[in-house]
Parts: sequence; structure tokens; C-alpha cells
Amino acid sequence: MDDRTRITAEARFGDLASPLIDEAMQHAATLDGNTDPEVLHKLRVALRRLRTLFWAYRPLLDEEFDTRQRALFRYLATSAGSARDWDILIELLHELDVEGFDETVKAHRANVLATSIENLANADMKHVLLSGLKEANHQLNTGPQRVPVERFAKKRIGAARSQLKKRIKRALRAKQSDYAAYHEVRKAGKKVRYLIEFFEPDIPAKLRAEVKSLKRLQKRFGALNDVVASRDLLSNSRGEFADDASEKHALRALKAEQKHRFKAARKAIR
Repeated sequence: MDDRTRITAEARFGDLASPLIDEAMQHAATLDGNTDPEVLHKLRVALRRLRTLFWAYRPLLDEEFDTRQRALFRYLATSAGSARDWDILIELLHELDVEGFDETVKAHRANVLATSIENLANADMKHVLLSGLKEANHQLNTGPQRVPVERFAKKRIGAARSQLKKRIKRALRAKQSDYAAYHEVRKAGKKVRYLIEFFEPDIPAKLRAEVKSLKRLQKRFGALNDVVASRDLLSNSRGEFADDASEKHALRALKAEQKHRFKAARKAIR
């Protein structure tokens, strides 16, 4: 089969983007003051996957347009994730048997969720997503080149894997206090995993098999990120929870858990 009869990367884009956009809009339409934490998580994941997809297609899209779209996806995902961060804090405090924070944390979560819903509504997410899809399809379908999807997938997954390897090396050289290096590994690992899942029908079985190890990596690094984000939330809200002694106890418990999860994350990349 020559390049003229193969499925192209340009033709595949809509098949990959449309379900993610539908999923994001479906979750966004259900948001209210009683929204289940899992809905927020799924909305954020759909938006992050869209951002990764646009990164993959960056070489075939107008650079300014692609940068703008990815910035919009990041803003929307951050808005969706703000309340989710408070849900994670509640779960972690329960897991660590730290009491006395539920009501205050839930009140913060409610306020943040209301702001998130307002921000998402003001952003006119449906229009942003659909217009972005339309413009991307237009650029891809009217561009001067056509790239076989197998060749395209191999090249873009290869670029993402190179990023991940570089960030792992940097993290292994970093000190325990340098969480930023580990956060970069987490993001790079997600990117590779999402790309492999996007182009699963178009890549060799050996490459598809990497998803299992990437999921393990993501689990370890996601757990570390949860406790780091929770410590930040609590530290930035000092004086608003319970009494000072309870706050210090909670922060000590989170710090100890962070050390434990840091070791687990580091072990996963050695």
C-alpha cells in the first residue's frame, strides 16, 4: 500500500478529537453545586487528552493557533481541577486519620466549585471546543501535505518518549525537595501514554505494551502529586482551619506521607 492509499494523520484527527470534545461537553453540562468529584476528574482528563492531541499535531497546524488552543485547554482543565484538588485533600486527610477539617474543607470546595462553574460558563466551553475542532480540521484538510498516520504516530510518540527519558534523568539528579523535576516526569509520562492510546491501531505491539508500565509510573507520580498539592492547599490556607495545633498535625502527616510517596516514585524510575 503506497502513501496515497494509506489512512493519513490529517484524516485521523477528527476521529480522535471529536469523542474527547463530546465527553468534555457532556461532563461540563452536568456541573452544579453537588457535582460528584469523579465528574470533575473525567472533565479534566478529557481536556488534558485534547491538549496532548493538539501537541501531537503541532507540526501540521499553524503554530500560533496550536499554542492558543493548548493554552485554552490548560485554562479549562485548571478550572475543572480546582475543586477536585480539595476533594483529594479530604480523601488524604481521611486516609491519614486526620480529623477536624471536613466541614471547613468542604466549604472551601463549594466556593471553589462555584467559581469553576462560573469560569467554565464564561469561557463558553462548547463554542471554544467546537470552533477549535473546526479550525484544526480545516487547516489539516487544506494543508499542502498528507502524512501516513503510521509514520506520523511513530515520529510523535518518539519525540514524546525522548522528552520523558530526559526528564527522568533530570529527576534522578534532583534533590528530594525539587518536586518540580518529578512533576515534569509525571506530565511527560502522561503524554506518552495518551499518544500510544490515541494511535494504538497504527503502532507496533511492542510499543502498545508500554502502556502498562506507563500506567504504573502515572500511579506512583500521581500519588506524589496529590500529597504535594494537598500540602500546598493547606499551607496556603493557614489560619482558616480548626486550630493551630490541628493544622500543624495535618501538615506533619502530609509531609511524612510525601516522603513515603517520593521514595515510591523514585523507585519507579530507577
